[in-house]
Amino acid sequence: MKTSTLLIFLALPVMSMAAEKAAPAPVTHNPPSKPVVPDQIKAYCIDFNWARTGRAKKPFAKPGEWAESDPAAHVAWYKAMGANVIQTFAVSCNGYAWYKNGFIPEQPGLQHDFLREVVRLGHKENMLVFGYFCAAANVKWVMDHPELNYPQNIQMKGDQPQSTGPKKCVVYTDEYLDYLSKAIKDAVGTTGIDGFMIDWLWMPERHPANRDDAPIDWIDAEKKLYTQLMGEPFPGKEQLTKEKETEYSRKAIERCWDTIYKSAKEANPNCIVWLTVSNMKHAHVVNSKLFKEADWLMNEGGAMEISPQLKAQIKPDTKLISCLAAWNGKDPSTVIPEAHKNGVGLYGFTAPSPGKTGLVTLEKFMNKPISELKGDELNISALARTYHGAGPDAVWNGSGFDTQGKK
Repeated sequence: MKTSTLLIFLALPVMSMAAEKAAPAPVTHNPPSKPVVPDQIKAYCIDFNWARTGRAKKPFAKPGEWAESDPAAHVAWYKAMGANVIQTFAVSCNGYAWYKNGFIPEQPGLQHDFLREVVRLGHKENMLVFGYFCAAANVKWVMDHPELNYPQNIQMKGDQPQSTGPKKCVVYTDEYLDYLSKAIKDAVGTTGIDGFMIDWLWMPERHPANRDDAPIDWIDAEKKLYTQLMGEPFPGKEQLTKEKETEYSRKAIERCWDTIYKSAKEANPNCIVWLTVSNMKHAHVVNSKLFKEADWLMNEGGAMEISPQLKAQIKPDTKLISCLAAWNGKDPSTVIPEAHKNGVGLYGFTAPSPGKTGLVTLEKFMNKPISELKGDELNISALARTYHGAGPDAVWNGSGFDTQGKK
């Protein structure tokens, strides 16, 4: 990254501000009013999906792995980052919830009513708080309903199952959509979240357990879904044309999206549905209802490219967001100025730190020169300085930047 470019983007103006059970009686809380969405979205996520390991290719966290996390400490961390949007979790990819007494069983050993407390404390700091659902990955659902899904890569960690690698196993059957609808309505209706991110709204990976290099025939549950959506028998894997596979996939994904969107709006008409897409031009989603209806739309692959073609696919008031994360390898000195220029929001995420809380220790690197950082540390430092409107010489003071001081 060029030092001159770094100085330009850091000198930008401050941005404007057990098996599933029957749903219990909703927890009483004041009905959420319509969220006041900031002109510039400044969002971040400590991503509880991932296990406590230094491995580059992390497995999903085992149930309860981050159950000791303190909501007050997490809100303070996001405030120190300068974020005005917290993206945390309703249900993570292990299939357990981050709040108590809901339709989805809570993370085993959950010490706090985490999501509700983050909402309460985040709102006190004038931050929006979002939950999270993953459409195509839910380890608990897959293990509870093996006949409806592709096999998950699993090993036991003590008495808890853990995936050995991230994998999209869920088939969007009627049963799953009913489960997903109830989960969304419960979270939106009882926690006070302003909205939620929906991730991995993709088709399943059709591989046997612990083998990603050996495609298998479609399982009966998905053959049935193909017939249901296409109005014709499944022709067989070898006879299925690319055109038919794309048509079926778009129908299945849009049907899942319908469930997600309608469930959210029925629970709270003001709920913001935030769709993240890692490939904006993928044939399964481009020019789809997903893009037409999403309230917020993010390119997880990097910068959100503004074009007449994109504008024709979205609502006039859709909020667009660019993403900085280690996996996409994008350069913050390019992504951040482009977002600022185009009125696009910013978001970043990282796997939790291996400690008990999962929080990244900002003091370790915030006062290092940007040019010496890489990966998540680079992205976090660049985003925090941008969110605070702090230049490259501003000194980190533990809760923000001293913009008067010099290193």
